[in-house]
Amino acid sequence: MFILGITGGIGSGKSTVSGILEERGLPVIDADEISRKVTAEGGRAVDAIREEFGEKAVDSSGAMNRKVVSDIVFNDRMKLDKLSGIVHKYVFEEISDELDILNQKGTKCVVLDVPIPVNKFIDMCNQIWVVTCETNVRIRRLKERGLEESDAIRRIGMQMSDEEYQSLGDFTLDNSGSIDSLKEQMETLIQEQLVERGIRI
Repeated sequence: MFILGITGGIGSGKSTVSGILEERGLPVIDADEISRKVTAEGGRAVDAIREEFGEKAVDSSGAMNRKVVSDIVFNDRMKLDKLSGIVHKYVFEEISDELDILNQKGTKCVVLDVPIPVNKFIDMCNQIWVVTCETNVRIRRLKERGLEESDAIRRIGMQMSDEEYQSLGDFTLDNSGSIDSLKEQMETLIQEQLVERGIRI
């Protein structure tokens, strides 16, 4: 089974790329979605988050309190790394389970959508496509999602640069322009990297 990794910084449009591949028929495992699951009420990561960040880090329903935890970690890189380490552990357990199921079904190719390309992600993937985007476009997109501009700038600043992402990937998609431009770049990679491997998409 060919595992195609898609990664990129917040607001870059990696979910757009994964969504297009999903529309073309490839199964997508979304690490953000799994992250929400493991930090929700009764999620695998909740107890460890409470232990690390205190009772206020968990809300009355028993889920991670996103507002409290965001305020802590997006002002302190060490605490952000701590949170990432906790969540990643449980996210990758779930990803491994899903990959096993897809492999047993005889799936030829699966897309793994992960925002932070940690070593485990890199090791899992046969190939990685990095989605990049100009900072001003990313800020605009994040503001459209409801973030304050200062929050958007801070969150982008806490992540790796596009160059750091690119150093870990095999191919780059620039999503600073139109959706048609992105699809054109993707079509080239789909034909050269997937269709050539016998993956129907």
